[in-house]
Amino acid sequence: MRINTREELEAKRKVLKQALSTQYKQILICAGTGCVAGGSLDIYARLQELIEANGLNCSVTLEEEPHDPSIGLKKSGCHGFCEMGPLLRIEPMGWLYIKVTVEDCEDIIEKSILGDEVVERLVYRDQDGNIYKEQEEIPFYRQQTRVALEHCGQINAESIAEYIAEGGYSAVAKALYDMTSEDIVNEITESCLRGRGGGGFPTGRKWAQVLRQEEETKYVVCNGDEGDPGAFMDRSMMEGDPHRVIEGMIIAGIATKATHGYIYVRAEYPLAVSRLQTAIEQAEAYGLLGENILNSGFGFDLKISQGAGAFVCGEGSALTASIEGNRGMPRVKPPRTVEKGLFEKPTVLNNVETFCNVPPIINKGAKWYQTMGPEKNHGTKAFALTGNVQNTGLIEVPMGTTLREVIFDIGGGVKGGDFKAVQIGGPSGGCLCISATENHLDLKLDFDSLKKVGAMIGSGGLVVMNDKSCMVEVAKFFMNFTQNESCGKCVPCREGTKRMLELLTDIVEGRGTLEHIDLLEELAQTISATALCGLGKTAAFPVVSTLKYFRDEYIAHVVDKKCPAGQCKALVSLQIDPELCKGCSKCSRICPVGAISGEIKSPYKIDQSKCIKCGACKDCCNFHAVIEV
Repeated sequence: MRINTREELEAKRKVLKQALSTQYKQILICAGTGCVAGGSLDIYARLQELIEANGLNCSVTLEEEPHDPSIGLKKSGCHGFCEMGPLLRIEPMGWLYIKVTVEDCEDIIEKSILGDEVVERLVYRDQDGNIYKEQEEIPFYRQQTRVALEHCGQINAESIAEYIAEGGYSAVAKALYDMTSEDIVNEITESCLRGRGGGGFPTGRKWAQVLRQEEETKYVVCNGDEGDPGAFMDRSMMEGDPHRVIEGMIIAGIATKATHGYIYVRAEYPLAVSRLQTAIEQAEAYGLLGENILNSGFGFDLKISQGAGAFVCGEGSALTASIEGNRGMPRVKPPRTVEKGLFEKPTVLNNVETFCNVPPIINKGAKWYQTMGPEKNHGTKAFALTGNVQNTGLIEVPMGTTLREVIFDIGGGVKGGDFKAVQIGGPSGGCLCISATENHLDLKLDFDSLKKVGAMIGSGGLVVMNDKSCMVEVAKFFMNFTQNESCGKCVPCREGTKRMLELLTDIVEGRGTLEHIDLLEELAQTISATALCGLGKTAAFPVVSTLKYFRDEYIAHVVDKKCPAGQCKALVSLQIDPELCKGCSKCSRICPVGAISGEIKSPYKIDQSKCIKCGACKDCCNFHAVIEV
């Protein structure tokens, strides 16, 4: 099984490509975490039963003896259209079936596999009733450009054979035989690939700094500790295309002359851990990891380190401390990670998406990569699109794509109300809340454009909010998150975030004053200026951005004692509309504190001095007479 030379790798690719062609049709079932939770593995098992029951050859992996013809049944990575899962794709037609159930399997086999008929009830229909059979024609996919997510949903996520058949590890061979370390670093530098995990530091510059270090032992570390609320890009790449991550890390090792690697994954991602471990074992068996890769004399070993879920371990120095077996806490810099990182040795530290961009850059060249995105912001960016949007899921678009295109063209528009704000990048990467009235919908999603408005692209979580969202409550949510996740090492972050959370709690519970707002701004400035690490310095971003763009909501909370969005219960009064009340007394009987009184067949009233605003009366009223004011 071991591949010893570049020529053997190319020969193996041709054999595997031929084996792939013997599969008459392929069924790719989304086996990402979301669809697995929706029952996709049960669908997989049922389809396997039906294929065999119909006397067909069921080919699960290319490593098996090929049958001609056979049906390829595969567990793929995330297809991206998570709103519509479980998802199933049929090749070579490119049909995408949505919201598939076990009960649909017989029709799929009978009509689409034994015949060539689409199961129309399973294909996507937009709000206007238009039917889309092919995945690439669905507006959600049509607007995307997939580079890092190229193979997710397209190949068997657990098969190195399919990865090689699609050109996998050819970039490693090119880096080993056609390029020097300096050539690789120069190519990555010229491509303008910037780190996809936060602030967008130039990847080539980081690699060049590690290459210059004279230490014999160096490390390559992949940051898969994706802790931002609403973010699942890196998880999906590790689950859906683990060999792409590994290939990118090997190339980084060749470029910097590092021979040891670690993938740091949070333990809450068991499927990612499992598939990465399988991929590592497969690559070692094929001779693409370990000693003397492709008989080049270069060796690279790779291990997985599981994190315990601490958000702070997404910060570089805390992450390396955790791998070393120490408590994950940031340290003072310099020295930086490129000089003294893991085990105090020079270390390349990039996130999952960054490494996934490396193999296509090496294969296709920096000039190709520069065709996507604006100057100094080249390439694509993956986003986890969630919140009040019609089409939630995993997307990848060229840098410079506008928020309007993402939310309305790909996301299908805002759900449950009008557009109000978007939270981007999580609390560590910057929280940008913007109003449609300020034309920020046409803001370009790239590092430099977001920096101009005081935000960062972060890791790529994108949460859309409608006009029913309370921005003060949003700020409180993220402040509660960052306060809970503070490592406690420095006073500004440990104590400052706690005080800010207390102030925000007072505001949403009706105890706020204008002084609370002044104190929030003062604390935010102090924390940002004095916190030890990057996570602490950005901890106050949700408050700063909401105060900047939605200050009127804060004023309404503390002066008028009203929540404009009607979300803060302490600031909402319940009243009974006498025009709608039928005098049935149901609300009076269900009120736990006896705050409602009246006479049968006459309008009832709520005593505001007794009302605890539990909402029981509103929930029970059959005539919708109880209203919030």
